[in-house]
Amino acid sequence: MPAAIVAVCTIHVAYSREAVTDVPLTLGVALALALMVKGRIELAGLAVGLATGFKYPGVFLLVPLVVAAWNQWARLASAAALAVVGFLASSPFVLVHRSQAWHEARHVQQLARDGWLGFEHDHTAPIAFVAHLWDGIGPALIVCALGLVVALVRRTRTDLILASFVLVYFVDLFTLRAHFDRYVLPLVPPLAALASRFRSLAPVTLLLLVVPLTWSIRDTKTLTGTDTRVLAHRWVAEHIAPKTHVATDPSTPSFGDLDVLHLALPGPKRPFDRNRDVRRLRQDGIRYVIVTGSVTDRVLSARDRYPREAAFYDSLAQRAKLVYHLEPGHGRAGPWVSIYRL
Repeated sequence: MPAAIVAVCTIHVAYSREAVTDVPLTLGVALALALMVKGRIELAGLAVGLATGFKYPGVFLLVPLVVAAWNQWARLASAAALAVVGFLASSPFVLVHRSQAWHEARHVQQLARDGWLGFEHDHTAPIAFVAHLWDGIGPALIVCALGLVVALVRRTRTDLILASFVLVYFVDLFTLRAHFDRYVLPLVPPLAALASRFRSLAPVTLLLLVVPLTWSIRDTKTLTGTDTRVLAHRWVAEHIAPKTHVATDPSTPSFGDLDVLHLALPGPKRPFDRNRDVRRLRQDGIRYVIVTGSVTDRVLSARDRYPREAAFYDSLAQRAKLVYHLEPGHGRAGPWVSIYRL
């Protein structure tokens, strides 16, 4: 049952096709918790270290590790030592460049707490992340939630191991204003395991998994189309001479033959990029500006939060010449792409 829930989770299916650390972290969480439940404390500690090496939130696995090894302090000490070994073996950068690693870890965490472009009108974190879980596994989430409640009431050793991780990880999500759906992935294996306790409901739960399965199949339809940014890249290669000075928004493809000025991604508490000024770009010799809907639409939908960034896109539309525009649809996937000549 747990494997079936993870297999059809729309978020897991989607990000398994991309290079994001949340997927291997989810694997590490599943492995570590399974070892804890079986009483293999030392190996569980090693798995905790490896999971944290994939992505730092794996450190929250230390909480169920303590629960699993309660009153077995010598084994817990060994497991903790192996966790450190596993972490350093998978992330030697942390050992070699301690100061830089610590600074970057804090910086990324602060960005998540400050928020991210596109989440300005989201619900509060608990509601947003529960909604992501629903989008991931559909009505099977009800069975998972029921399993969590029963675990908190019964409080067997297995219950406490699984429930402690779910609770401590979910509480940490409360502090984030960047509500990326992939952040809930590590919760799926333990929630799926808790749902599997109801053997009498297994047929019903499996039937409910048809819903996220159909969602995942639907979402993969976009993979059959050519991404608009790929087509835009081809147009640029054919119509813009190499070494031409261009400015690009984040989410645009890489233009290795051009002299590219990368515009900074707007976001909460981030400084305004002074290069987001048509007059300044012209003075600096920029010939073209390439933007996509991935950034532009989010900025314009939160115009009150990003007035200067929104004014830049308005200025492009009014004071620059649109030489190329491509919308998704008709076999094309991805965001719209526009290229302006200054």
